[in-house]
Amino acid sequence: MRQFHNARLRVGLSWPNLSAALGRDADARRWGVLYLGSVQPGGVAASAGRRAVIAVDRKGAPLPDQDMALAGLDGLILLDGSWSQAKALWWRNPWLLKSRRLVLDPRLRSAYGRYRREPRPDAVSTLEAAGLALADLERRPELAEAAVGVLRLLVQNYAAAGESGSPDSAMPSTAAAAPRRSGLKRPRQRRR
Repeated sequence: MRQFHNARLRVGLSWPNLSAALGRDADARRWGVLYLGSVQPGGVAASAGRRAVIAVDRKGAPLPDQDMALAGLDGLILLDGSWSQAKALWWRNPWLLKSRRLVLDPRLRSAYGRYRREPRPDAVSTLEAAGLALADLERRPELAEAAVGVLRLLVQNYAAAGESGSPDSAMPSTAAAAPRRSGLKRPRQRRR
């Protein structure tokens, strides 16, 4: 996608530091990491100005000066995989603790809707998280829609094919062949 032309995909479980993960010099303290937790209740909207991205401390409480906490980030780290895989990445890479912890406070539910069960109502896919985070950090709301639009179209095609009885025509071959592995759940067919 053109919105993520500066993104780098690294496949693996652990790296000794951010520089090793990126393949170039980098200071983890100048990077944000989308943390797997959620914001602790109490004053989120007021303290964060209803931003989609909120910088939090180690206990999950919003930092008092959000503009300062989010300013000057060199980059954003997203942990991709199933929820258990993302947790393993978090714990296997202790250098992530040096990065600024960021959490999402999305205003909408995931585009996956009823096709994928999430651990929390505010949980979204990695693609959605990337779009929301970049749109908020760069103050360019169109980035979120551009990133999530493709996912919405995929889910709509999947739903339409599931209702017509030919799911293989809607999803890419790997997802159609193994919907459980992809995290998508087919809706129950109604008996007529």
